[in-house]
Amino acid sequence: MRLVLLLLAACAAAHADAISPDRPDFTNGPDVVAAGRFQVESSGAWQRDASTRLRSTPTLLRLGVGHELELRLDSDGALRQRNPDASGRGDLGLGFKWQLQDGDEGKPGLGVLVDVKTPSGSGVFKGHGLRPGLSFLAQWELPSGYSFGAMAGVVTDRNDTDQRYTAALLSASLGIPVSEKLHGFAEIAGQQLASARNGGNVITAGTGLAWQVSNDAQLDAAVFRGLNHNTPDWAWTVGLSLRF
Repeated sequence: MRLVLLLLAACAAAHADAISPDRPDFTNGPDVVAAGRFQVESSGAWQRDASTRLRSTPTLLRLGVGHELELRLDSDGALRQRNPDASGRGDLGLGFKWQLQDGDEGKPGLGVLVDVKTPSGSGVFKGHGLRPGLSFLAQWELPSGYSFGAMAGVVTDRNDTDQRYTAALLSASLGIPVSEKLHGFAEIAGQQLASARNGGNVITAGTGLAWQVSNDAQLDAAVFRGLNHNTPDWAWTVGLSLRF
């Protein structure tokens, strides 16, 4: 009997320690990578509207440095655009995530994400100056394996006339269990909420699937539909996340 209980406890611990990537949806979760662990979340991504096509290779690196803290490095990677034609690399982003509270069925998981985009890209994909951002993250565990995540934040950027502005972001994502290893999501995201002269609102609806290959590996795919004229009509992504 004791052996059975030990095995069940080991299985529960392994499940709790499963990889928890911040993809494929836009909404980041409050979970951080465990201290001493390193996580790579990489993908291919494509977007299109009536005339323009863009492909990229977004990649996020996460390093756990404490029980509640991780360091982050991200980029859109190599980019290639058609009509107008352009190619180059995306800006690097540096930041950290701080988990404020573990979540369970009685209380949400909470976290804060702080990051800054640097003008380190090339060609038309290079941004102007440093662009800091601050986001608050929350996730609720719901009955029957469902979950609900929300993210709200502010970012600063520069418009076409090189004037600095502040924009908001707001998103919500419902996690949907399909099987023990397969989960889906449905999301609506205001990826940018800004005035017309600063690029306007960028709003998407998305859905996708994530397959937990092992405790340290996940495959995923997602598709997003633009909901207004400022947003690309369609975007989709296929990704792989690995934890070491």
